[in-house]
Order: sequence, then structure tokens, then C-alpha cells
Amino acid sequence: MEEQKNEETNWLSKEVEKLKETSFDGERLPALKLEENKITEIVVDASKEFDSWKDTESNAVKKLVPVSVGEEKFIWWLNVRNPIYSQMIEKLQTKQTKFKILQTGTQNKTRYALVE
Repeated sequence: MEEQKNEETNWLSKEVEKLKETSFDGERLPALKLEENKITEIVVDASKEFDSWKDTESNAVKKLVPVSVGEEKFIWWLNVRNPIYSQMIEKLQTKQTKFKILQTGTQNKTRYALVE
């Protein structure tokens, strides 16, 4: 019986550690939702480093990019392996903060493109 309690406690301790790894303490904003085959103009707030979130199941690292669409603020959860992330970072270095984004596909077939 004691051994079972220890296993249960160990499991719970491990789960607490996982929760700490994936917790988020930044500003709570709604996620940016783009429409398929529609160009959306966003303004990226690059005034501070983007927060990160690691999906422990898929080992994907996502950056939480604060953006505005018109007057509304959102967080764009963007995988760092997505080509648009590196393109956007390069343009942010040149002080460009306005972008036109085109989304094609949905779910795991989602692709983004910068529209010039």
C-alpha cells in the first residue's frame, strides 16, 4: 500500500513539473485567427522579446507574437519552424512592423505567406 502511494506521489510530482514547463504568465489576449484565402493586415509589437511556449508532446516551440488587427490586440501562436517566422524576424530588423498575411489551408495543412 505504501509503495502504491509513493508511485502516485511521484507521478503527481512529475505532472507538476510538466505544468511549470508549459505555464504561461504573459498578457492574456485572444489568439489570432486568420481566414483561409483572405489577406489580413497585422501590426507586430516587437517592443519586447516574444514569449515562448514549448509543446512537450511534439517538441514544437511556439512564439507568442503580439499583433494588432485594426484596434484589436491578439497573440499569434507561431511555430518557430514556420518559414514565415524567420521572414518576419528579418523584416522586423529593418523596422517594418506592418505585414499582410495570407493563410492557405487549415489545421495541419495551414500555410502562411507574406504578401508584398
